[in-house]
Amino acid sequence: MHQRQAEIATRDGAMPTWICHPQGAGAHPALIFYMDAPGMREELRAMCRRLAAAGYYVMLPDLYYRSHHGDMGPFRGDEDAQHKQLIGRLMGSIGIELVMADTAALIAHARADPAAAPGALGCVGYCMSGQYALNAAARFADEIAAAACFYGTHLMTEREDSPHRVVRDARAEIYVGWAGIDPFAPMEQLAPFSAALQAAGADARVELYPDVWHGFAFPERLVYNADAAERHWERLLDLFGRKLGSKQ
Repeated sequence: MHQRQAEIATRDGAMPTWICHPQGAGAHPALIFYMDAPGMREELRAMCRRLAAAGYYVMLPDLYYRSHHGDMGPFRGDEDAQHKQLIGRLMGSIGIELVMADTAALIAHARADPAAAPGALGCVGYCMSGQYALNAAARFADEIAAAACFYGTHLMTEREDSPHRVVRDARAEIYVGWAGIDPFAPMEQLAPFSAALQAAGADARVELYPDVWHGFAFPERLVYNADAAERHWERLLDLFGRKLGSKQ
């Protein structure tokens, strides 16, 4: 497997982006893996490797590059208040418009790399980045054919760029995995969010993962649930396989 760190030029500087894809000749469908709030760490790279092993060119950008550099270290969910405050500050330092500008740079990078296939892209976001994956599907509707969101936050807000509104502009197939125990996206939001996607005419499926916590798919979390995590992988690989294909 090819693995490397790239510095992708954006309007605000150089964005460190970890890239992996299968070895050998040929181009592979490109994916954007949006990090969750705890930031860059080896756990996310391992998840990207699983996607690359299935035949994809995977880009993992450090979305905090404007104010923080380097890995944040492992995250279990029982960190001290100081660490969580840092995460909160960094999470508040970015937003949809900044991440969409970064996404444009990522797409341009993939288009210029012969290891990335020239066709449609896919994207996936977890936690804070679920909103970014869904916005990317709408903002780059000509480019992104598959978008997934797992235990996403801020999916229904009063903003015009709220995911439940912008999906009307997406042409991608959308998958949303909703954790049954999630203080950041409570169950009472599930029905109205699903109804909003249907009303918007989105090609979307919202699936409940009952009795598991926000963060269930991350192997290093205390709340990791192996069965739910494997179901998440099945759904993700099925979505990307159908909409993007695979060269593996």
